[in-house]
This record gives sequence, C-alpha cells and structure tokens, in this order.
Amino acid sequence: MRIGKQDQPFSAICTSDADSITVRGKDLVGELIGKTDFTTYFWFLVTGHMPTAEQRFFADAVLLSIAEHGLVPSVVAARMTYAAAPEAFQGAVAAGLLGCGSVVLGSAEVTGRFIAGLVAEVQEKGISEAEAAVAGVQALRAERKAIPGFGHPQHSGGDPRANLLLSLARERGAAGAHITMLMAVQKAIPEVIGRDLPINVNGAIPTVMLDVGFPLEALKGISLLARTASLIGHLQEEATRPIGFVLSGKAAEAITYDGPTGA
Repeated sequence: MRIGKQDQPFSAICTSDADSITVRGKDLVGELIGKTDFTTYFWFLVTGHMPTAEQRFFADAVLLSIAEHGLVPSVVAARMTYAAAPEAFQGAVAAGLLGCGSVVLGSAEVTGRFIAGLVAEVQEKGISEAEAAVAGVQALRAERKAIPGFGHPQHSGGDPRANLLLSLARERGAAGAHITMLMAVQKAIPEVIGRDLPINVNGAIPTVMLDVGFPLEALKGISLLARTASLIGHLQEEATRPIGFVLSGKAAEAITYDGPTGA
C-alpha cells in the first residue's frame, strides 16, 4: 500500500562516485573541507546557498546563546542515561534530544510560527502590526495558551541573551518584519493580560533568524544543533566526573509516594 506522495524520488543534498563527494553542488574535498567553517556549512546544508557575512554572524550568535543552560531536563536525561548505559554515548545524546519539545528548547519554533503568522496577516489583511499583535495575543489567551517567546522564571527583568541578540540585530541593521512584530506583541501583552512579560531567548532567536533569511521550517534545527554540542560536553564530563546517579538519587528523595498502601 502506498502512503503519501511518491512521485518525486529526488534529493539535492548529496551524491558521490568513486572519485568525489558532492554536497549541494560543491565538491566536499576540493571546495569545502579546510575552506569553510561549520556554521557556514550548516547554513549551506539547510538552505543550499552560502550565508552572507551577516547571516553567518547571527547564526553563530544564536547557536552560542542557546547551546548551554545548565542542568535542564534534556541534560539531566542525557547524563542519567549515560550513567545507566555508558556504552551508548549516542543513546545518551538521543535521550537528551528526545526531550526537546514545545516546553524545553522547542519553543523557539513555536514562537517563530506564531510571529510569522502575524507578519503574514499584516501583509494579507492590510492591518497594522499593533492590530495583528493584539488579536494574536487575545486568541492565545482565549485558548488558555502561553504566549511563546515571552516570560522567564529566572530572568523576570529581561533575558540578557534575548536583549543582546535583539540589540545586535538593531545595531547591524538586520531587524526586519519579524523583530518588529515581536516588539508589537510585547507592547500588546499588558493591554491584553494586564502585566508585562519580558522577551526570552526563544523569542529573540526565531525572529532574528527569520529576519536574516533562515527558513521557518528549519528553526527547530538551530536549537537542536546547539544543544547537541552542549550534550556532548555534559557527557564528556559525566564520563570523568559522574553525577548521573546523584541526579537519580536526588529525584527519588524529592518525590513522596502517595499511592495506596499494602495490606
């Protein structure tokens, strides 16, 4: 039984023969290795074209901003998995990545789609950014959904990573429709919910990347690539200074059983 489209059996990413490996139309050995950096290569792999200097600058900046954030759930999952299965380094990395959903790490993608949708409404309906922002926040509140890209449990006065990324975008002339809409949403929030919320790093990352031309569909890949680097660092430390079972033990200590008792 055929499932899904099967009429375009093609890929434009990579091919090889006995003498060469071709990636996106460039010779891997002759044109890429030793002649480009990994951030540039990542952009090239995803989009099919080399980034401009500004695109590479901001890709570097956002990758640095999101890679490491301490013992967040994805890191804890990876370190505990590695403690239990030290022969499966790849399994521990995978365990960390599998926990990167809409609450942890994946919220940049959610924010990107939300902001991009509002930008599209402005273009399609001819309304102002302010009108689109208010309507968007109202719709989220009506569905009792969080406003993606806003609020932080620790940086309640403003996420320093987000502040820097947005400042860099403005200083370098890279701020466009998506950052403009992000700021419109920030202004709309008090009007709709009655209090301010700071922009967090998952609000800054997608709007900056969209404004410099990164594809919306690949936004989550930014966070996944960055966090993979962090997970490898944590697992290297876990191999030499293990805390996986400490984390496991503290979890057991922190939870009280409240189920039925035996006879």
